Amino acid sequence: MSGEIIQARKYKRPQLKNQTNITATVAEILEDIQNNGDDAVNRWSEQIDNKPARLITLKPFEDYDLSQRLSSAIEAAHRRIKRFCRFQLQQLTDQSFEDEVGSFSSVYRPIERIGAYVPGGQFPLISTALMTLTPAQVAGCPVRIACSPSEHPALLAAASLAGATAFISLGGAQAIGALSYGFQNIDPVNMIVGPGNAYVNSAKAQVQHRTKIDTLAGPSELLIYANQVQNPEWILLDALAQAEHDPNAVSVVVSEKQDILQQLLDACQQHTEGAKLLANEQIVFIQAMDETEAIEFINAYAPEHLMVCGHAFSLNKLTNYGSLFVGENAAVAFGDYCSGPNHTLPTAGAAKFSGGLSVHQFMKVLTIQDISDDGRQQMARLAATLAEAEGLIFHQQSAEIRK
Repeated sequence: MSGEIIQARKYKRPQLKNQTNITATVAEILEDIQNNGDDAVNRWSEQIDNKPARLITLKPFEDYDLSQRLSSAIEAAHRRIKRFCRFQLQQLTDQSFEDEVGSFSSVYRPIERIGAYVPGGQFPLISTALMTLTPAQVAGCPVRIACSPSEHPALLAAASLAGATAFISLGGAQAIGALSYGFQNIDPVNMIVGPGNAYVNSAKAQVQHRTKIDTLAGPSELLIYANQVQNPEWILLDALAQAEHDPNAVSVVVSEKQDILQQLLDACQQHTEGAKLLANEQIVFIQAMDETEAIEFINAYAPEHLMVCGHAFSLNKLTNYGSLFVGENAAVAFGDYCSGPNHTLPTAGAAKFSGGLSVHQFMKVLTIQDISDDGRQQMARLAATLAEAEGLIFHQQSAEIRK
């Protein structure tokens, strides 16, 4: 299908290959860490990454030897991410009401201990450190453990600025195990966030019965709805940008207008990297018959990133996406780095039931019940009747004694 325009009704999201071997290997690593603690963490780290895990003491941000240009960029990105997180936090207000029974409250409290995993690689993922730690910083989580196989100064500086209270130099499934079961003087965390490779993803899936996770991230994906394009080169580079994340990443361009699709396809074929990605089906061009089919396709696909270019219809018709970028000015790369909203987003159709990482995930909702004397008698009668119907004798007696 590479190098041609596909009809919307014929295209399906590529399926990931079977990962049974990965699941089994990760299960072995996690069981070893659960049973043998730090010794297992170090053994697996040395076997996979040729180095033991270690704790790194973070310095103040300004003490890292970064260029003025990079330092300023990190600080500016952090300010924007923090500002958006504070905007989100305003929505989470404690509330209560009183009635004839008593007082009832719903309150928000931060999760106490979180771990933020930042993948390694050829380059330091500064943005991931900012995006995973800053919401926890704003939420007020007291303990924020950063964990990464990279020790690049820019990454350490970003983690420090974003409020990491400790930093573990460690990667892979063993890092998730160390966060979930504890490492050295660091107790197990209550929540793990951050993307990673297939081993990290599998590890997060296998510990989520004991440790909350943000999401199981799949390959990066972008869907561009392009019905009016003023800057074709911008759109092409947006597609290339998301497809370059990994060999399974996909950029999909959807339009009702064949001439626009053909123009973008021709430009992609003439671009060296674009032609390679086309051949690998990492950039795909989709034609919809009309607006209705286009919107149905987008909502069914539920992309991680959705860009809408030059269309006058109501955006409310688009219901399933991780983050929406309106117009050609809103490059997805801005969202990846510095515009403010989080770049940790649902993939593989998960946007049908979840959103991106935010301050909300770092908070837990607690309820409070304060029953008056008159309310106690009223509740006792109701509860006793229901408990009797369910056959729960001591529930019934616990209620009746309070009449």
